[in-house]
Amino acid sequence: MSGPEESHGGVAVDHRRQLPRLRRIEGQVRGLQQMIEGSRYCGDVVNQINAAVAALRRVQVDMLRDHLKACVEASLSADLPEDERQRLAREVMRLMDVLRRNA
Repeated sequence: MSGPEESHGGVAVDHRRQLPRLRRIEGQVRGLQQMIEGSRYCGDVVNQINAAVAALRRVQVDMLRDHLKACVEASLSADLPEDERQRLAREVMRLMDVLRRNA
């Protein structure tokens, strides 16, 4: 796969809308580095870390939502073989487990 698009059984998903968010998160992380270099108060640093983690989780949830929608659409396709539908279902369950563990 090249670029920000991926395909799920012929259903294309464009993740480019996540790029501005990721750039903001990148800026947050740089800000964290500067806070630590500047010996800022630990509580302030921890609060900023929580903000960055929350922002990453929002990206994660949106990406998973798009992925699930594409997987469901692909699995409902009449052209998709049963073994591919089962593979997609297993992948969805694995991703849900990842999200659950990180919550």
